Amino acid sequence: MSGETNGEGKPAENYEVAKDVRIIENELDKWYLGIFIKVWKKFSRQFEVEKGNFADAIAKQFSGLKVTADDVKFVILRIGLNPEKPHSWSNEDLARFAKELRKSTKPMIIVANKIDRPKGNENYEKIKKEFDYCVVPCFAEGELALREADKLGLIDYTPGEKNFVIKGELSKKQKVGLDEIKKIIGIYNGTGVQEVLNKLVFDILGMIAVYPAGDKLVDSQGRVLPDCYLMPKGSSALDFAARVHSDLAKNFIKAIDVRTKRAVGKEYKLKQGDGLEIVTK
Repeated sequence: MSGETNGEGKPAENYEVAKDVRIIENELDKWYLGIFIKVWKKFSRQFEVEKGNFADAIAKQFSGLKVTADDVKFVILRIGLNPEKPHSWSNEDLARFAKELRKSTKPMIIVANKIDRPKGNENYEKIKKEFDYCVVPCFAEGELALREADKLGLIDYTPGEKNFVIKGELSKKQKVGLDEIKKIIGIYNGTGVQEVLNKLVFDILGMIAVYPAGDKLVDSQGRVLPDCYLMPKGSSALDFAARVHSDLAKNFIKAIDVRTKRAVGKEYKLKQGDGLEIVTK
């Protein structure tokens, strides 16, 4: 009904679009808060007596959640709580701290699937306004159809591309279906499936793709080498050697950048798309 709200002053239809995301957020926040509550009373008293470094103490206490001291410092600065007197924090303070630490250490991405439906774009725009997460419009059904058509030799399609080439005989129904898919992926620059994976791996998780290689990145037929390793940003050539095989790291002499043919040492910082040949003893 027009003008109806969800009790929080927000339009009911807007609430319906966002409620599933809110449920997931709430469960994650409760998970973090539950872990904190179990040890907080003892931890906060002990910390105030020993007068240690709050960020380091929290990071050590909750290392299982992959919390770092920098994460803690960032959250404390953001919400303005006193790290010298954690025992004086109220339950509301602790809940806010747990929530912000969860958001900082467990980043999320929202996949706005079924963007092809009548209200798909409208709901997508609402979600973008409602949340400060990365939101990607997605057409998973279209992606599946394109991959199946490519497998059958009806089209030439590369995941992540916003177009495809018809190369087989199509029925009238197949042509109509592919035309509809083409319209949608033209609007959104693809189906969004590959973009979700790219954003998760490269943006949110901060990984880079590195290739182990001999003297080139393609085979005799021009096909890209299939092997690829995902490495954290800041990784070195030695880190990469160890990832490929422990013996390569143990016997490491140097690495060869297969594009420039330049030799690099073990401290060389990897870049996106690097291809390295590891030279050992």
